[in-house]
Amino acid sequence: MNRYITLNQLGDGTYGSVVLGQRVDTGEKVAIKRMKRKYYSWEEAMNLREVKSLKKLSHANLVKLKEVIRENDTLYFVFEYMKENLYQLIRDRDKFLPESIIRNMMFQVLQGLAFMHRHGFFHRDMKPENLLCMGTELVKIADFGLAREIR
Repeated sequence: MNRYITLNQLGDGTYGSVVLGQRVDTGEKVAIKRMKRKYYSWEEAMNLREVKSLKKLSHANLVKLKEVIRENDTLYFVFEYMKENLYQLIRDRDKFLPESIIRNMMFQVLQGLAFMHRHGFFHRDMKPENLLCMGTELVKIADFGLAREIR
């Protein structure tokens, strides 16, 4: 974890908390998920559904897992940074999004889902909070903690 500095808290969930981090050598912003549960072996960490699915899936509309770090039995997932989730994007607006924008965002979500399904995975927790956005231009599916492989 010494490659990253913590900038601020982004969220807190059932399984862990997420902070905005920055890579020391490149300045790249990342989202770091710190798992609440302790992991006493690397094998135990690598068997997590979230890790297994994200290692096998690479698509423009799926959030990218950059690295997994286990330090002092604490597990950290380092993800690409996305500005907000879909719930925040909708809540913070004072007028409706144009249909063309909604159509583009839905297309991106469905592209990501179709890719997952083609590769034998179900997400099982689709909701606005698990759709990460960089404004209205880019949407990615996140939080693969409940994902299941069907093969």
